[in-house]
Amino acid sequence: MRIRIEAVDLPGLNCSPGASADGKAVTYGNVHVAVQRRDRPAELLDPQPGDAASATWTLECTTADSPTGTEVKGPYVQDRLGRRFIYLSWGTVDESGVFSMFRRAKLMIDAIPAEVLATAARDGRLVGRLGLTDAQGAPVCARVEPPRITWTAEPAV
Repeated sequence: MRIRIEAVDLPGLNCSPGASADGKAVTYGNVHVAVQRRDRPAELLDPQPGDAASATWTLECTTADSPTGTEVKGPYVQDRLGRRFIYLSWGTVDESGVFSMFRRAKLMIDAIPAEVLATAARDGRLVGRLGLTDAQGAPVCARVEPPRITWTAEPAV
């Protein structure tokens, strides 16, 4: 199965997602977002600039039936404490191309409706659509579940 993540409404190349421990505003420049490989935070799939009109990633996965439903595994599927998710990592990119993460969003696979996930496993593609800017104008972070993300099963292309 393939998982396709389609993102719109990126927050821009510069953002101020909060304050530091001393209460001063923190601003990040040359912001990018990418899918993080499992257990390898420095290995990112196709970083996209924060001012892109949209961003899309396609992940190769395997599925198997389990007592709890459809189990999804793959190099970009995280598995922590029995919860599966995909990390979108936000970071800055310096002049030498080094990505320094400052926040992440977890696209929760276990929050996908069971019938959608089962159909996607059978038909070949699961598509997640979401906006990447939160209500404060900063990059989306923390757990992302419906209705913040919409999951659909679509025929493989």
